[in-house]
Amino acid sequence: MKYPQSAKDIKRLKKKKALRAHISGTAEVPRLVVFRSNRHVSAQLVNDTEHRVLLGGSDLQEEVKGLLKKDSTKTDASKALGKVIAEKAKAAGIKKVVFDRNGFKYHGRIKAIAESARAEGLEF
Repeated sequence: MKYPQSAKDIKRLKKKKALRAHISGTAEVPRLVVFRSNRHVSAQLVNDTEHRVLLGGSDLQEEVKGLLKKDSTKTDASKALGKVIAEKAKAAGIKKVVFDRNGFKYHGRIKAIAESARAEGLEF
């Protein structure tokens, strides 16, 4: 992990640490972790009891790119990622997850992933 460079990064990592003290994923109810950079967004389902990533996705994957139009925004890519993650989770037999926003504010692209996954039938 890179060391935080700005006060904004430090603030996010403090929020992340506080959230992780209360949020944990299991095999039955994994943790849906989202990460957002300036350009891209990614999400993973994590089983914290076994320290394993069950499945993951990014807006760089062909499955997600196939759902986007040529003039799509980053928020549109996040919505497509939420849909793909929910479909993968349902195929793996996962219906419920715990949402981990990873210290980011719940708006914009983070909110788009969550709402899209909920619309596809994932419960959290």
